[in-house]
Amino acid sequence: MTQDTSMKRRAFLRCSALAVGSAAVSQVALAALPDAAHQASPHTQPPLTPGSGRPYQPVVTLNGWTLPWRMKNGVKEFHLVAEPVVREIAPGMKANLWGYNGQSPGPTIEVVEGDRVRIFVTNRLPEHTSVHWHGQRLPNGMDGISGLTQPGIPPGKTFVYEFTARRAGTFMYHPHADEMVQMAMGMMGFWVTHPKNPDFMRVDRDFVFLLNAYDIEPGAATPKVNTMLDFNLWTWNSRAFPGIDPLVVRQNDRVRIRVGNLTMTNHPIHLHGHEFTVTGTDGGWTPPASRWPEVTTDIAVGQMRAIEFDATEEGDWSLHCHKSHHAMNAMGHSVPTMIGVDQADVADKIGKLIPDYMVMGDKGGAMGDMEMPLPDNTLPMTAGRGPYGPIEMGGMFSVVKVRRNLARNDYRDPGWYKAPTGSVAWEWKGDAAESGKADVAQGKPQLHRAPDTQQIPADQSAPVKVMRRGGHEHH
Repeated sequence: MTQDTSMKRRAFLRCSALAVGSAAVSQVALAALPDAAHQASPHTQPPLTPGSGRPYQPVVTLNGWTLPWRMKNGVKEFHLVAEPVVREIAPGMKANLWGYNGQSPGPTIEVVEGDRVRIFVTNRLPEHTSVHWHGQRLPNGMDGISGLTQPGIPPGKTFVYEFTARRAGTFMYHPHADEMVQMAMGMMGFWVTHPKNPDFMRVDRDFVFLLNAYDIEPGAATPKVNTMLDFNLWTWNSRAFPGIDPLVVRQNDRVRIRVGNLTMTNHPIHLHGHEFTVTGTDGGWTPPASRWPEVTTDIAVGQMRAIEFDATEEGDWSLHCHKSHHAMNAMGHSVPTMIGVDQADVADKIGKLIPDYMVMGDKGGAMGDMEMPLPDNTLPMTAGRGPYGPIEMGGMFSVVKVRRNLARNDYRDPGWYKAPTGSVAWEWKGDAAESGKADVAQGKPQLHRAPDTQQIPADQSAPVKVMRRGGHEHH
């Protein structure tokens, strides 16, 4: 055999192995693939209790689900299908996205540290793709970078990724092929590798979701993939409030919330009513000695954070991104600020041409119960309602609902919290406040004193005593 013939033979064998092991899978071979489960519901699905393999405590994917698997000769096999999907962002708006197994983001993959994992990825997109297993330790050829570590998966073909889940932690998956387009269209998913010991870092409730963002013109349904900064829909798992489900927990539960950021900017995630610690990052569990209490943690692009807290305070507690515009829906960036502008004259003139014309923005942006006509398939900037009226939030916002006496695995929405009598802020019905002027006596400012007691509405039974103060010498 000549050297040239030998080289051609080795090249042929390499290509044949690639075709069988990683690329084109024939229709006969497809019959041996694990089922490609699909999910159409946009609501949070119950945790998937492991029916095979090693035990673990399952997570709950906010407005999502966990991908089923099968065990085959000791290997945990999954089947992901990359495909166009229609995702309901919130009631009244749907988006044409790309995702996996019927949704964007795709289903959460849950495995146990030390599992041998085999993932079949079928491409039903109109262009090639790949899957990068963000944060995993694995063989270089399984890292999912098209052109660098593997060929792209052509449309209609199936590739196989196989590796051992070597360390417990919180991870993501997403393409590294035409990444700007494919991630802007919603291609991403969550991955959790549970510790071998199910009692290690055990919590009572474990929630996961991804941060993502879209630029979809009002009335349109497909994201503008070239947008770099001016997104108008900030979402959790491709859902915007009021479409984001609540996180339901039992009072005194130990709660973990894992968040991954695949947007184009950082997000300070803020929890009301409780303090938490950051117990996990992309790199694994944080050392206990390094933790400190927080109520906000900033999650940068490409990062994962796991926070934990004890849900001691009953009630409905906000959880949201603290960038104000990220807790709003489809805003118009070109709308001018009209606060303080007298529009009376122009309103009269416009009203003669357009009946029912309404001046807006001169006193602020609060809409209250007012409704405006909107283009088809878009959302108002704020649309949720609570027990006391409109919740003027949207986008990256949800509610942690802490309730006593819930069953251990009960994740059903318990409705709005009914606060005990006397524990809700109320309107002051007493005398009007005095002016803020301070008297000056002997060179020291003296503040006007408050009355000894507040006048409390009839339904507020407990009087509130107010401490009487003098000047700054008592500070």
